[in-house]
Amino acid sequence: MDDRLIQFIAGLRAAGVRVSLAESQDAARAATVLGVRDRTAFKDALKATLIKERVDGGAFERLFPLFFGSGGPPLIPPQEALSPDQQRALEDALRALAGDLSRLMQRLAQGQPPTEEEMARAARIAGAQHATRPGQQQRLTRDMLRQLGLERLAREIEALLRQLEQMGMSPEGREAVAQMLQANTEALAEQAARYAGQSIARNLSEQPPESFDEQGLMETPFNALSEAEARELRKLVSRLAARLRSRAALRQRKGDGKQLDAKTTLRANLRTGGVPFAIHFKKRQIKPKFALICDISTSMRPVAEFMLRLMYEMQDQVGKARSFAFNDHLEEVSDEFLLHRPDAAIPNVLTRIPPGYYATDLGYSLQNFVDNFLDAVDNRTTVIVLGDGRNNHRDPRLELFERLRRRAKRLVWFNPEPRYEWGQGDSDMLAYGPLCTAVHQVSNLAELSAAVDTLFTAR
Repeated sequence: MDDRLIQFIAGLRAAGVRVSLAESQDAARAATVLGVRDRTAFKDALKATLIKERVDGGAFERLFPLFFGSGGPPLIPPQEALSPDQQRALEDALRALAGDLSRLMQRLAQGQPPTEEEMARAARIAGAQHATRPGQQQRLTRDMLRQLGLERLAREIEALLRQLEQMGMSPEGREAVAQMLQANTEALAEQAARYAGQSIARNLSEQPPESFDEQGLMETPFNALSEAEARELRKLVSRLAARLRSRAALRQRKGDGKQLDAKTTLRANLRTGGVPFAIHFKKRQIKPKFALICDISTSMRPVAEFMLRLMYEMQDQVGKARSFAFNDHLEEVSDEFLLHRPDAAIPNVLTRIPPGYYATDLGYSLQNFVDNFLDAVDNRTTVIVLGDGRNNHRDPRLELFERLRRRAKRLVWFNPEPRYEWGQGDSDMLAYGPLCTAVHQVSNLAELSAAVDTLFTAR
């Protein structure tokens, strides 16, 4: 069991799950204390000790049955399913058809599974040595059963039942034989599936973990990320946000040095009898206020997810923030981030407003914002619009956008499209752009983080 647990942890790491040495030791201790008799408790203990993030739960659920499968149910021997007379008749029929029945058929009729060597040969021919994805288990199982001779089995069972009928076995006896063979066929299929899963598990445990170049990953366009790259980038967001928070905090502590700090000045000049030779000033600690208006149409969802994650991680450097999402209409989604962590909040936001390639209507969404949420903007608020500026040839409502610009401290636009596409087709970006305080291209995480950093530079 220790070796199997080590392989399982290696498989998790190969799948992109971060597991520390201390967590591996905790899992080993839990397995020793609980044992494997109670499969549910054993599984829960491993999940509690090895999985830290909700996003990694899927990898655990896919890999656990591969590494800790039972091996499949045993085949039923004839003496457990047939009477002594029926057993003798079956043995006579098998001898009579000995030259016409495959080895697999004879083994199933005797309740014997294929040998380890036969299973290994079938798996090797099916290509099990190259399988490294849990999704390949079904195909691998099917090919293994074909190699073992399962395709011929239905015809051979019919031939055996006809032979038993000619030998005078009753319909009830033939039905018992047929049920035993069917149960053994299903058990064989499950054993092959388990064997295929164990082969994939071994390959996974020997596979080195996926490694990513951090800088290269940050410069990969959001719409070109693979599933594995997107998962790694989500982990990178937290580390990136920590660096941005540190820079923002340092800027705030610098202050502008304009307001006298009387108490500090008096304490600093006690040794001079209170004569203020050393003057101290108060440091400004005013944090910015944000209103994020986020396009979550189908084409924008990859960048929208990372923008929402980054802004959530920066909350401690923000005085107040309200978030809004739109496609064909606009809704406030601030409550999702108050009640849930990003891994739960972001899917909720993305399902709350249906996607659609040709449904985006920023003009109508601006009307929703002005009618219902204008109190979110004052002369201390930076309004951030995340979108590609495409309205599907609808009215862009520039007068509403200009109204927001006059009311807000700053109005900043983040657009993931390359600049040469702004204004092409149904893009209204060239109309919105001149009304903004600043416009940033944010096609990847490096550009997005640089743009977010600028939000904390000006006061």
